[in-house]
Amino acid sequence: MAALKGEVKAFIVQSLACFDTPSQVVEAVKKEFGFTITRQQVESHDPTKANGKGLAQKWVDMFNATRERFQNEISDIPIANKAYRLRALDRMATKTEGMKNFALASQLIEQAAKEVGDAYTNKHKFEHSGPNGGAIETVTMNKDDYKAARREMLEDDDC
Repeated sequence: MAALKGEVKAFIVQSLACFDTPSQVVEAVKKEFGFTITRQQVESHDPTKANGKGLAQKWVDMFNATRERFQNEISDIPIANKAYRLRALDRMATKTEGMKNFALASQLIEQAAKEVGDAYTNKHKFEHSGPNGGAIETVTMNKDDYKAARREMLEDDDC
């Protein structure tokens, strides 16, 4: 097995730092650089795995920096943005409605409603409170008082 060039190693390390699986990295290297590597070669470039414990410090540093940036900068990923997701759902709903696929269009509309906080659902949000927004008054009664109140209530129902 020939040694990998720095460019390929950097590609592998950064891909792994972005949570790509070794199999995905093997395919990406083949597509990007035109040659095949093994999953074991890929795993040896992941410092979080046992196979990567001997990885040079510069690659470990690159891995850690890439992983931190990846985790902290989700705004660079379009689907992580609510407006992007809503636009995509709108396009899909419009297209499915035009295809007369109303069941799927309905599901997409429901998904969009969930994105904006159940604004379109039939769920009602109630705030329970006492008079003037205060606490709800609770009364504690002993067993005899409860029985007397229950008897009184039953007698009122007989009228």
